[in-house]
Amino acid sequence: MPAISKILIDLSEIEKGLVLEIFEKKDETLFDEEQESLENNEARYQILEGCFYDFELSDPDYYLESIQGNIIQPHQKHPNMGSLAPNIYVGTLYLNLLKKGNDVPIKKIPVEVRSRKTGYRDDYRDMLEYITEKCTDLLLQINSPVFQNFEPNFEKGISEQVLYQRFIFIKSIVGTSEFQEAIHRIVSFPNTKWKEKTDLKDTRNIRRFSRSTLTEIVKGKNRFKIPSSHPLINHGLGSFPNKILSSKKVDSLDTPENRFIKYALETFLKFCVEINSKAKKLNKQSQLSRESNRLISELENHLNHTIFSEINAPHLLKLNSPVLQRKEGYREVLRVWLMFDLAAKLIWNGGEDVYEGGKKDIATLYEYWLFFKLLGILQHLFEIEPKQLEELITVKDEGLNINLKQGKFTALKGIFNSGNRKFHIQFNYNRPFKGKNDYPKSGSWTTTLRPDYTLSVWPFGIGMDQAEEEELIVHIHFDAKYKVDEIFQITDQEDELDEEKTANRKGIYKNADLLKMHAYKDAIRRTGGAYVLYPGTIPIERKGFHEIIPGLGAFPVRPSKTDDGTKDLESFIKKVINHFINRASQREKIALKSYKVYKEVPKDDDRVNEFLPETYGKNRALIPDETYVLVGFYKSHEHLNWIETERKYNFRTGTGNGSLPLDIETVSAKYLLLHGNNELISNRLWKIVSKGPKVYSLNDLNKGKLKYPSDEKEGEELEKFYLVIDIEPINDPELIDKKWNIALLKNFKSKHQSGSPFTSSLSELAKSKIV
Repeated sequence: MPAISKILIDLSEIEKGLVLEIFEKKDETLFDEEQESLENNEARYQILEGCFYDFELSDPDYYLESIQGNIIQPHQKHPNMGSLAPNIYVGTLYLNLLKKGNDVPIKKIPVEVRSRKTGYRDDYRDMLEYITEKCTDLLLQINSPVFQNFEPNFEKGISEQVLYQRFIFIKSIVGTSEFQEAIHRIVSFPNTKWKEKTDLKDTRNIRRFSRSTLTEIVKGKNRFKIPSSHPLINHGLGSFPNKILSSKKVDSLDTPENRFIKYALETFLKFCVEINSKAKKLNKQSQLSRESNRLISELENHLNHTIFSEINAPHLLKLNSPVLQRKEGYREVLRVWLMFDLAAKLIWNGGEDVYEGGKKDIATLYEYWLFFKLLGILQHLFEIEPKQLEELITVKDEGLNINLKQGKFTALKGIFNSGNRKFHIQFNYNRPFKGKNDYPKSGSWTTTLRPDYTLSVWPFGIGMDQAEEEELIVHIHFDAKYKVDEIFQITDQEDELDEEKTANRKGIYKNADLLKMHAYKDAIRRTGGAYVLYPGTIPIERKGFHEIIPGLGAFPVRPSKTDDGTKDLESFIKKVINHFINRASQREKIALKSYKVYKEVPKDDDRVNEFLPETYGKNRALIPDETYVLVGFYKSHEHLNWIETERKYNFRTGTGNGSLPLDIETVSAKYLLLHGNNELISNRLWKIVSKGPKVYSLNDLNKGKLKYPSDEKEGEELEKFYLVIDIEPINDPELIDKKWNIALLKNFKSKHQSGSPFTSSLSELAKSKIV
């Protein structure tokens, strides 16, 4: 039915002439769906999520109760008028009618809030069916004997809410179009078998004689004499029966497979009747009562088909029958029946977020549905501990409870083993990362953040806390966004912030979704990536640098039984796994650097305020704490003259005085500071240009412009070797002609060891500068 500009809801049963009028503010957002509402068990009058409407009650003594979330916004002076703003609510919305002076609602007026997505009804059914299927699969995987003896008992004091949850699970598998089509295929092309049918037949009409008919001719009763001239007299036969039993083969519908189908339909019907009976005792006008009535009618229509009148009750269920397992229609009903027994026991506290009171919170259901989709991917890729899966479903007094609820942290742990490297895996649902935690603790350094899903990876052999402290863990976050149709809605947008906020209130997510991913990545420590999951078609990945993580992006995962898009997501997770195997990744190098830099709290003494070369161009790697200076001794003016002329400096090898240990600081030193005997303040700073020290003999040192001034005795010089570095004058104006107090350096040794070479950092040297 086309859209209308206003609707009038007759409330004359409350008071004569009382009418509720609802007016649209935007064209084609208000509907009167009398027929479609019956087919989908929805309210007749329908509005659209994210839109605004005006309403007015014809009598000023009546008004609508304010609903949480400002859905009803009454006029300040005239309470019988106001605005209706369903925001992102989807499903049956009940407007409570009140009269002045009475706070108890007189009537609940149902209004259906449609989703903006045209296929949301199919999405809703598909997702709920998938969740039911995954939960029953988990129960079968757990295979605990306690589950096998647990039966739902409707005689207990079960609340309407629990009954409705249980019914929703059953409806998600029995009330689907696929189930209806399966029954249609069965009744259109039923399984049959040949069956022998035996009847009393006039002997004269027998055309074919078998051994049994011959026996009947000889022994049959109600006989007549045959004439003496008949040939049979000669064979000792004096009489002939009037009628004999004759059998023939006919097509029969009464097969074990058809008996099973009838039994399954009767089982489903019995369950729904019991649910309906219990619901009516609690509340005759409840959503559960109406929905169960509709499903009862559908099941009764199936059982009233003529083929089921010819089928008897089963004596034995042959579930291994090839017909039940392979033939179209039969295999679908078998699958539903196998799920039914477990689904009838399921209770999901988180379900109240999705369908409480007729609500169809499609966005929240999408979030739960994605949990099971991600769980399926991770079970395929990693070794999820069985004990972790068992904790998802537990036995309670009312039934089998699914421990999955929005806002409640759920974690599943596992192992990934590549053969060369082994990791801990933890999959978190709604894990809160607490805010204002001091480094190196886990969490957010701003406010508490709670992504929908988090995949955490760290090396095998250590706990999560140690991995956090040593920068060895990586978190990858995913957020569910059902309202996003295509990824261009959340990328490359130029909307103003106030427009963004308005769009979010209407349920139209744009840049805010991607900005939220940035918030996760930048605020939550050790985050490697944050990604939107939405029911579209276009994937997008943005790498922070050169590797797959850190990064941002979005992956399309849509409710579909044929192509749900999880292949792209699974492919991405595989790439991430492959990335973790690489021990030489840039991410690992950055993590190590971060650990070394941040593990110590900086002290006031660590500050370097002195005038030093800026770190750009050729000096880009000049980090004062990690730039090392060799402090060397010249033994005479001749030695100094040789150093300045040859632009080389030599250290002794071996273990004697003047020798130098080849540690990382020595080998990577960038500067050389020279001093002589009793010279504690020096301006003789040189730049080291060689990549490391080379080994020279005395002969090698004498090959330059000047002969090396050796003080070795004759004959000893051939046995001596030196470590030699190449140097050149410094050209940084910040270091030229500056004087340094060598005695202030921590590795300096006084008195007779003052000539021993040592290393210092540029930071320490800068603090020893003589102003």
